[in-house]
Amino acid sequence: MSSLAVGRREYRGPRPGRILLYLSLIVLVLVFVLPLVWAAASSFKLRGDIFAYPPKLFPEHPTLHNYQTLLAEQPFWGWFAMSTVVALISTAVSVFVCSLAGFGFAKYRFKGKNFLFNVMFSSLAIPFAVIVVPLFIMLVRTGLNSPYFALIVPWVAPAFGIFMMRQFTEQSIPDELLESGRVDGCGEFMIFWTIVLPLLRPALGALAVWSFINSYNAFLWPLIIVGEPSQYTLPLGLGALFATENRQYDLVLAGSVLAAIPSLLLFIGLRKQLIDGLTAGAVKS
Repeated sequence: MSSLAVGRREYRGPRPGRILLYLSLIVLVLVFVLPLVWAAASSFKLRGDIFAYPPKLFPEHPTLHNYQTLLAEQPFWGWFAMSTVVALISTAVSVFVCSLAGFGFAKYRFKGKNFLFNVMFSSLAIPFAVIVVPLFIMLVRTGLNSPYFALIVPWVAPAFGIFMMRQFTEQSIPDELLESGRVDGCGEFMIFWTIVLPLLRPALGALAVWSFINSYNAFLWPLIIVGEPSQYTLPLGLGALFATENRQYDLVLAGSVLAAIPSLLLFIGLRKQLIDGLTAGAVKS
């Protein structure tokens, strides 16, 4: 039998299931990407052209008027600085606390460990809106309701972050490595800092992206805790523009495009760690 005949017999063409999968992925990409493309393109349109009929995806006469007005007449950079600083501090604290707690749950045995972990994990089923009022009352009664502190509190030790770090530590770091550190005279925190933490880099990257985006995009909690316009975060500032009587869609779209830049840069910079962290343990050798 000729090699050509063998090649024809082995080639069966794309499977229907794979074609359906690709078509579904294309539809999902369009559903998620088209609104982003429309928002970015409309940020270069004048307000009257945004809702023109028939609608046009791209502007016929692009203009930077929306960006110039936003930066010149609104305290956009103050909102941006507030959101970015709060998100960076929240992310740094969250990554450290979650990695330390995950390491403790994964590698130490103590009384009530499983009970505490189950309680912590069960909190994932509680919507954040349910704990907003008790959290606000606790901060007010303890005198810790300053926006610069209170905006960080909800993101310090998220249950999802502790769970992810515990799973990654348990699957990726052997106990023998910790024992070798103890034999060399390292203390427990030194073992965590010098041995465990560097090996958690993929999970740390994934957690950093997740924590930053959660804190950076938060709206409900800043809406409750922040009272002064000078302390607005980006979501609050853009929401205030949208809540005006004339609905400043043009400025909101321009601000939304600028607000998305830090998250995109963080994702691009940590995309390898994000993918490695989210897929760790998914395939066993």
